[in-house]
This record gives sequence, structure tokens and C-alpha cells, in this order.
Amino acid sequence: MIKNVEPNNFIEDIIVDDIKKLKLKKIITRFPPEPNGYLHIGHPKAITINFNTAKKFGGYTNLRMDDTNPEKESFEYVESIKEDIKWLGFNWKHLKYASDYYGKLYKIAIKLIKKGLAYVCDLSAAEISEYRGNFTTPGKNSPYRNRSIKENLKLFKEMKAGKYPDGSKTLRAKIDMASPNINMRDPIMYRICRAKHFRKGDKWCIYPIYDFAHPISDALEGITHSLCSMEFEDHRPLYDWFVTNAGFVGKHKPRQVEFARLNVEGALLSKRYINKMVNNGWVDGYDDPRLLTIKGMRRRGYPAKAIVDFVTRVGVAKADSVVEYSYLEACVREELNKTATRVMAVVDPIKVLITNYPIGRTELVAIDNNPNDKKLGNHSCTFTREIFIDRDDFNENPPAKYFRLTPNGYVRLKGAYIIKCDKVVKDKKGNIVCLECSYVENSKSGNDTSGLKVKGTIHWVSESEAVKIDIHNLKPVIKQDAEFNGDNLEEVFDKESRTVYKKAVAEPFILQIPNGTPMQFLRNGYYIRDSKFDYETPTFINTVGLKDSFNK
Repeated sequence: MIKNVEPNNFIEDIIVDDIKKLKLKKIITRFPPEPNGYLHIGHPKAITINFNTAKKFGGYTNLRMDDTNPEKESFEYVESIKEDIKWLGFNWKHLKYASDYYGKLYKIAIKLIKKGLAYVCDLSAAEISEYRGNFTTPGKNSPYRNRSIKENLKLFKEMKAGKYPDGSKTLRAKIDMASPNINMRDPIMYRICRAKHFRKGDKWCIYPIYDFAHPISDALEGITHSLCSMEFEDHRPLYDWFVTNAGFVGKHKPRQVEFARLNVEGALLSKRYINKMVNNGWVDGYDDPRLLTIKGMRRRGYPAKAIVDFVTRVGVAKADSVVEYSYLEACVREELNKTATRVMAVVDPIKVLITNYPIGRTELVAIDNNPNDKKLGNHSCTFTREIFIDRDDFNENPPAKYFRLTPNGYVRLKGAYIIKCDKVVKDKKGNIVCLECSYVENSKSGNDTSGLKVKGTIHWVSESEAVKIDIHNLKPVIKQDAEFNGDNLEEVFDKESRTVYKKAVAEPFILQIPNGTPMQFLRNGYYIRDSKFDYETPTFINTVGLKDSFNK
């Protein structure tokens, strides 16, 4: 039963109006990807709009694989798409395939031929393109356009029977070669293609074109509203022409409604470019965490909730726009701040010897697992005489407002004591190898009676407990400020978009955290363990930094 809805956007306005006019009993939408690649950041918007809109009205959404191009489609992509949609938190009512309707699509094509609305054409692909004209020049009729219905039926059945070679004939709709909308200039409905279909095998040697199969599949499924991106706006007259002439009218005729697609600044989403990067070994697969594929974002530790939140906040509009990548990062950061487990890790360690701390003495220091959720409790780190701090947390010649460790300066160690740097120990080449420090005995966090006030707090890891880890810090694959023109991918690809730190160390608690659990390396950023590179040394990749660069 349809729910009463207070519309919040133009799509919901249209649906409310259709419910009244057509007396619809249920709202049914669909998400119809072609199984020829992996989903990316552009897809969650269409997924979210279709699933959430139907749900809001008490209806449901089908997942339909538009598998009309057997040369590029496979079960691998089908399973990947299903997995990604479920991971995002959505569940479809029915799983459908365009190939489920091949028999019915063929019969509808016969019906259109009998009505004089379709014909078999012998023009080549190049000739069809030439005859079609352009935006300023009307098309001209194919010399085969006036074949008799009887001859068209005979030829089309012979096409299906495999009598003719690939590309020698097509079935075209007979509409208007002078239409200002080029999509209406006798579009192709069927082509001959002897390719093995991943579901149907060699049963068919003719395959329906998307523009014919898609609207008819919607109608056969009882889809009430075909919600899609603005790139299909010019195809809507053709969509309506096919479903109407196939006999679907009134409440049985699905309505196509377009919304602005999601464009993320600097995102490289084209299968062509991603394939090139994968095949050339520039990235380590379609799930490379530098890519904005769903699998890449999942591997990088982007929460599904943050991705859905991002596309929801972008909203539903008709005008295309470009959203800052930093806005996506802000949504990820906001979610991880609430859920990520806190640990201490040192990316580029420098040794600190606390000279006045007793030899052999150890103390346990409590670290909150997440200060925003006390229910998550805390864990203990062991404080000892010899620790590591990050090299960036010490500066011999500090700039103004530098509140970390300096010669003769004080800083607090997270959860532990205030220390003072007394001596900088260097090797013969002038490299710092150790900092000799002293601690203020009565300054322990939570029980500080020293009276000292220090502005800086830094993280640390005990040398005796330090776990060696590899850290991979990532950047976008396209160089910052590079101008990508579609043909200069190798030139603009950033070969330094992955920086590996092999000397990093972390507290042992990090090994108790299950794989796939997001964590915050205190003062560094959000990270996740990356099993793909997890060889002898545990490997962690950065999900997003701590600082928000998005201009709210």
C-alpha cells in the first residue's frame, strides 16, 4: 500500500502527482547497471535515489542487469555489483536480467514490424551514421526503409536463425529521420552478433540494443518510475515511443524521470582510464584504494554509511554540478570520528631516552578506544624508559607557535608524563639518533600536581613493545592542478600517489583489532589494515586525514 508522503524534491512531487492521476497502487523503481565493470562513486547516487524513493512510498526496487552486450559482460561483474549494493546497505526485491526478456522482446519487435514501425536495414554502421545527419542537418531515409512488412518479417526471422553475417543487417525503428532529436532518427533495435552470452550461451545471435531493451524491460516488470541521470534526458522521447507502441499505456506505462548525475572533483571514473591504469600496473587492481570504485573505497576504509550520507547531502537536483572531493572526505571523517578505534602509531620514529626514569620500571597508561563513545572502553599501553616519538614532533629550530618538543622545551606524552628535552644525540653525519629527556615525576595525566602548563601533547610508543608496521599514505592518482584532456593519462598520473613508510611502529594493541576495523592513529589520521599488502609486516593504509579541508 502506498504511504502518504510529504515530498522533499521534484522527483517525489512527480510521483505524488502520478499517484493521484493514475491511481497507482504501488511505486516500483529499479537500478539497472550493465554488468560490464565495477561500480564507482557515481553509482551510489542512483542507487540511493531509486531504493530510498520507492521505500519512502511503501514500494520496492528491483535490481536488473541490463545484459544486452555479451562481448563485455560476465558473472564476475554481476556478483561484484550485487556485493557492492548490499555493502552500501540496500536490498532489492527481485533480481532481474534484460536477458530474461529476450523472448518477449523478440515478439514485441515482430509486433512493431507488423505495425509498420520497424524495418530491416542493410546499411553498414558507418553508413547509418552518415545517413543520420547531425544537429544542424536532418537525416535521410535508408534505401531499405520502405521494405514491405512481409519482407521485413522474413529477413528478421532469418537474422534470428543465423543466416546473415555479423554487422550485415540491423532492425531499426521507423520514426522520423528529420527529427531534431537525433535519437529519434530510426534508431537500431537489434544487431547481429555471434558472441557467447554469459547466461544464454549461443542461443541468440541477435541482441537487442539498450534503448529498446531498457524501456520494454521496465514495462514488463511493472516499473512505475524509471529514475536515471540527466544523460538520458534526450532518450526519453524514444523511451516513451517504444513503451507506447509496444502497447503499454496509462498506469502500465513507466515514467522516466531524470536527475543530475554526481560529478566529484578530480575523480577518474571512466572504465577506459581505470582499465589502462590496471593493465599498465600503475594501480594494483580495480580495488586499489586510490580509486573511487566502490571496492577501492571499501578497501580504503570508507564506511558505507558515509558514502550514502555524502550522496544524500548532495541532494536531488536537475542541474549538473561538481562536488569537491574534500566534501566526500568530510563525510568519511565525520563517520569515522564516531566509530574508529584509537591507537598510537609512530610513522617516522626517533628514539627518546628518559634518563631519570628508573631502569626496568613500567607503568600502564589507559587510552580511550573512542572518546566519543565511552561504552567502547579503553586499552592499556606500557610506558617505559625508552620510547619512540614521531620525527615531526621534534624541531631544533622551531618556528613560531610550535608547541611540540624542542631543545630545553617541555611537552606532554599522551596519557603519561611531561618531558623536557635535555640533549640531542647525533651521528657523525649530523643525523639525530636519540633525544635524551627527563620526565617530571608528579605530572602524570589524571594526577598532575606539577603545576607546569604545556601547550603540546604528542603520541609515543614504547620501544620494548613496539610492533613494526608498514604505512601506506595515499593521494589521488591525478597530479594536483594537472590538466587531464583524456589523452594524457600517463603524463598526469601521479606515480608518487602512494608513499610507503617502512620504519613505522605501533603499540601492540593494534594487532588485536580485527581486520576491516577503522582506526585512528592518534594525531596522524584514520587508517585501516590492508590485507592485500599484509605480508611479513602488517600494512596499514590511510583512509583520510584528521584535518577538514572542506569549506563548510
